[in-house]
Amino acid sequence: MVGIGPGSREDRTYRAVNAIAGADIVVGYHKYLELITDLTDGKETVSTGMTLEIERVQAAIDYVRQGRVVALVSSGDPGVYGMAGLALELAGSFDPDIEIQIIPGITAANSAAARLGAPLMLDYCCISLSDLMIPWETIKKRIHAAGQGDFVVALYNPRSVKRRVQLEEVVTILLSYRSGTTPVGIVNSIGLDDETVELANLNTLLDKNVHMRSLVIIGNSSSRSDNNWMLTPRGYLDNE
Repeated sequence: MVGIGPGSREDRTYRAVNAIAGADIVVGYHKYLELITDLTDGKETVSTGMTLEIERVQAAIDYVRQGRVVALVSSGDPGVYGMAGLALELAGSFDPDIEIQIIPGITAANSAAARLGAPLMLDYCCISLSDLMIPWETIKKRIHAAGQGDFVVALYNPRSVKRRVQLEEVVTILLSYRSGTTPVGIVNSIGLDDETVELANLNTLLDKNVHMRSLVIIGNSSSRSDNNWMLTPRGYLDNE
């Protein structure tokens, strides 16, 4: 399991690059494989489309059982909305003796935070708004809990062509716990050539360009925007 980070060459780890270099076969979602063609030249690759995660992992397991060394790649970190959990589940069912290594990668939340400034300096949570596998009512409970706990919130999969109202509900929920001027950061296409970074607030978030390739960070009650940076103070200066 190899995390390739948000997409750019600069954001890959040495461990990830070396793991792919040492693999016989590289398996992954086709768009992720497109991001690492410089690492897979001359190697056998196996790609599938979206929603075919089980098929990808099963293919990787089959190759491993044939004695091949496989790099199953995932964007960001494979253990954060990635393929690591599924790989462990399926490998345990097929062959518990399969050797698995999990190579971490830079997550979308951390990469986006670095583009925005320092919004994750205090406790934060990551919540995906995709309700394909988790009921929307469960996701809403988590949003309420984040609001009650005054967590900074990093939203994955915030909006898609078919899924529009979820982000609206998130804004409504969080406005019941914090001010409409709470700063919000939006990073689109993190690490890629068409990356964009924008600051907004809870009142204006719904007017911004937010889609499936966006990572949205919503500040807590102490977060602020200073000089085009988003900042959640940790309190160092308050203790002087």
